[in-house]
Amino acid sequence: MATFDDILEEAGKFGHCQKRIFALLCMVSMPWAGVYVGIVFQGFTPDHWCRDSAAVERREACGWSREESRRLTAPLVNISRILQHSSCERYEVDWNVTELRCDPQEPDQSRTPTVRCTEGWEYDYEGRRSFVTEFDLVCSDGWLVDLYQATLNMGFLIGTIAIGYLADRFGRKVSFLMSNVLNGIAGILVAVAPDYISLLVFRTLFGFGVKGGWVAGYVLITEIVGVEFRRTVGVIYQMFFSIGILILPLLAYFITDWRWLQVVITIPYILFLSYYWFIPESPRWLLSQNRKSKAVEITKDMAKENKMTLTKMIETLSDDNAESSTASFMDLIRTPKMRKHTFILSYNWFTSAVVYQGLIMRLGILGGNVYIDFLISGLVEFPAAFLILFTIERIGRRLPFAAANIVAGASCFITAFIPDSMFWFKTVVACIGRLGITMTFEMVVFVNTELYPTFVRNLGVSVCSTLCDVGGIVAPFLLYRLAVIWLELPLLIFGCLAFLAGGLVLLLPETRGVPLPETIDNIEFPDRVKEKITLESQQLVNLLSNSDVSSCKDPAAV
Repeated sequence: MATFDDILEEAGKFGHCQKRIFALLCMVSMPWAGVYVGIVFQGFTPDHWCRDSAAVERREACGWSREESRRLTAPLVNISRILQHSSCERYEVDWNVTELRCDPQEPDQSRTPTVRCTEGWEYDYEGRRSFVTEFDLVCSDGWLVDLYQATLNMGFLIGTIAIGYLADRFGRKVSFLMSNVLNGIAGILVAVAPDYISLLVFRTLFGFGVKGGWVAGYVLITEIVGVEFRRTVGVIYQMFFSIGILILPLLAYFITDWRWLQVVITIPYILFLSYYWFIPESPRWLLSQNRKSKAVEITKDMAKENKMTLTKMIETLSDDNAESSTASFMDLIRTPKMRKHTFILSYNWFTSAVVYQGLIMRLGILGGNVYIDFLISGLVEFPAAFLILFTIERIGRRLPFAAANIVAGASCFITAFIPDSMFWFKTVVACIGRLGITMTFEMVVFVNTELYPTFVRNLGVSVCSTLCDVGGIVAPFLLYRLAVIWLELPLLIFGCLAFLAGGLVLLLPETRGVPLPETIDNIEFPDRVKEKITLESQQLVNLLSNSDVSSCKDPAAV
């Protein structure tokens, strides 16, 4: 009986057909960047202060600048140890009295009472509009901005599980296409949401389809290439997310309204529906569903496009996982080493999401040029993929994985204490941290697969990766609420999380050059596996030696 991997030897492990499908599916990673971190631009909170309609009339009549108007209406308050004009309070002044006239010099208002904003806010965001400015999500309502990202990650969490199940039940291609139908509808609904509550509901639906469809595409491409190409394909598939990161600030710069930016982010998902005619169903999945004839048909089409010839071995094609054991959650925590792997990997998924999203969203509250800052930080993600591909087969998995976490943590700590006057040095250190956490995020995916036995591998990755979405839910609250206390405080938390993650990774076994585990015993008693491999190697050497001796003694061989 031939497995699909055996047939790929003949059909082509990474021929023209797989490269074409891979190129198409890589496009899916780019708009996901806009969904994942679009809050930096769509939810940008500009400098703001209380609106006073009487003061606005006086400003227009007297020709005051907006800054002069703010100086006269907003009291000074201590924010993050810096005296600034308040964003949430104003002086209770009757601007219709004649003695104030048009003199913009600041009067002595130390004894003037203050009140909360009652007429809304003015924003220093000329010509642009975010959902924060549209729905006035500032001051006491500022925490509602956190929900915009939290609900997205809640959608990710539910969608990954649900669409993962549907992909196993109805197929990778069908699930991918259905998720894009949902993405197109939900994305447009986000763009036309009449109020913030409906915006959050539609945003959750958007998250439900986006990540689930991305994962379905990831599974599809890794199932149709040869084993030795899977890791490279997986890393490059994720690298196209970084290309999306670079495109996003360019789009946001030219598209000044958050609703139209949302439409542009959504359009690719509608276009992905055309993939119905360009990508096949996974032959591996078809075999698992006993649909051998369709699997054979698709495999023959792949071989034809790759200009390869199949032998009659295709007629014996069978599912190589047909007799696999049924996995359960208890398998992940029942034994000591499996329990350790599950805890450490889950924590690393959580930390990667918190620190990665936190560092990106932080760009929106630093007060600099958010477009340039975002572009620079996005550029440093590209070396991550190449560093991974360069080191994992030379050094191994564990040390680069741990080092990436530790570098990210150290960079967060150092950045927090570099003064703003050393702008470029602070930017460079922050970018190094971004590079480290990007490497961590990309490495945890395949390290996760190498530390679980075959029958529980998919379940193990699914369970551990749910902590990624939990981290995404927590990240905006950690960043935005702690930054109110001290702008650099979130960096200290990120640093602690990353340092601990790096230390825990060192407790994991090295998997370079080690066969993928087949059973839990392979995980719990790795020495037995090594002894078995050594014994089999010795028996093979002895067999070959005996064969050589026999051939020398055989008169017919002379």
